[in-house]
Amino acid sequence: MAVDPNATSSSSTEPAFIAKPEGAPVYHGFQVLEDVVVEGFTFGKITDFEAESCQEGDAFVIAPDNSRAGLVWELADKVSVSQISPLEADRWGVWAVSFPHPMNTRVNARRNLELILPSLRERWNGWRARFPRT
Repeated sequence: MAVDPNATSSSSTEPAFIAKPEGAPVYHGFQVLEDVVVEGFTFGKITDFEAESCQEGDAFVIAPDNSRAGLVWELADKVSVSQISPLEADRWGVWAVSFPHPMNTRVNARRNLELILPSLRERWNGWRARFPRT
């Protein structure tokens, strides 16, 4: 797991992703890859693909407005995006995504994000219309 060692926990014994402080966003406590950004969308990893080669895993994406969505990813020849969990006020869904580049470097993570971003942006815009933020 790609745990963020600098994330604040509301517990002295539990990690931040389990004991999120009040008001913390979904996926708090996992690593945000500040250098994997495409058009204002930032990739966050839950599965630590840099530590061990993976064919599938979990991640999240942070939109330009800091809202978040979950990703369940797998390597495949064909790029796809499909809904797993519904849109909620604090998360614009969880999406099953597939992409072709091995998830073994941040460069490839960025390349894969570029491929799925058009579909994700469309879903994000739908969420923003449904759950306007004040």
